[in-house]
Amino acid sequence: MRLLLRVKPGAARTRVVGRYGERLKVEVAAPPEGGKANAALLDFLSERLGAAVSLSGGMASRDKAVLVEGLDADEAMRRLMPQPRRTA
Repeated sequence: MRLLLRVKPGAARTRVVGRYGERLKVEVAAPPEGGKANAALLDFLSERLGAAVSLSGGMASRDKAVLVEGLDADEAMRRLMPQPRRTA
């Protein structure tokens, strides 16, 4: 499956913020220098998805494409999207 992302490096913490048009917006705490933000993004996605991921486009861009192995789009979205907070 191909996942389209809009990535903001240098954020306070790494997290999925929500949708950005047809993409998911992800904030990454790592700086953009030396591929650190890309590495942090792939580590985060791999952990959240429980799947192998690889960057397939957008190495030096905020708009990125990531290949996810072994998951369909619905399952990937369920694992990535922020869950609504429950109030008592």
